Amino acid sequence: MEHENVKSMQRYDPDQLLAALLSKLNLKNDAALSRALEVSPPVISKIRHRRLPVTASLLIRMHEVSALSIEELRQLMGDRRGKFRISDKHFKPKEMHAA
Repeated sequence: MEHENVKSMQRYDPDQLLAALLSKLNLKNDAALSRALEVSPPVISKIRHRRLPVTASLLIRMHEVSALSIEELRQLMGDRRGKFRISDKHFKPKEMHAA
């Protein structure tokens, strides 16, 4: 049973991150949070409903407005990865098609 509690605490949970930001910034709702983060309200809604991931730029913005470290923010949302893997395709130049 204890093992299950530990596993459930380690799951990706953007709701926990958003709730912590609302509390830290003393905001009443997601609309106020979207204004503080300077994103549209649907972005917050999509993150909350797990249709949109928390992007690196949004994570940085959360850090700027909350003064929480990136590590703290990642832990709040359940991101426990030690390394980030980026696909090779991001670094390959686009192929030019000869006409």
